Amino acid sequence: MALAIFDLDETLIHGDCATLWSEQMGRLGWVDPESFMRQNNELMDAYSHGKLRMEDFMTFSLEPMIGRTAEEVAHLVGPWVEDYIEPIIFSDATKTIAAHRKAGDRILVISASGTHLVRPIADRLGIDEILAIELEVAHGVYSGHTVGTLTYREGKIARLLEWLDAEEENLEGASFYSDSRNDLPLLLKVDFPHVVNPDPVLLEHAEKAGWPIHLWK
Repeated sequence: MALAIFDLDETLIHGDCATLWSEQMGRLGWVDPESFMRQNNELMDAYSHGKLRMEDFMTFSLEPMIGRTAEEVAHLVGPWVEDYIEPIIFSDATKTIAAHRKAGDRILVISASGTHLVRPIADRLGIDEILAIELEVAHGVYSGHTVGTLTYREGKIARLLEWLDAEEENLEGASFYSDSRNDLPLLLKVDFPHVVNPDPVLLEHAEKAGWPIHLWK
């Protein structure tokens, strides 16, 4: 049994779940939609160019959730996943997950989005195990802070190594699927790197390295 590791945003789904949730918070009236999305898009542009401090994005994106319980948020995330995420799941992604499952591989999603989004999306994909950005709950409500190492760039490797140790697993024969230059550190760690609908920097690297390039729909 080997690991089959998947990034989430723009890899398993055709979109970024954090941005789509930002839009939803506007619809819920938690934020001013126009100004909030303007800030969101500026930060995501920095992400696409490999220049984002994930701490900055999390501080921004979690602010509307401060003082809300995890249960309150989960109650609203569930229908949002059904309405806005399920329609943008790549069918090729579900086929690849099924093939790895049939091969007996252990499937893991590792994402730079928050657990409040990644967990329910993974559940819809039939994936039980995730590593994502953990949110702090203080006095029963979200504090707006994160906990531990952020699963972003090299942080994905740090969290994965902790998980491997705890689970008595290893990376022998592991595959990792991602679309983003930000995941190059982890792609270089696995035996079988796969790039999915890659950004220009990742595409160039994959072509030079001879990595499989998938155009999922």
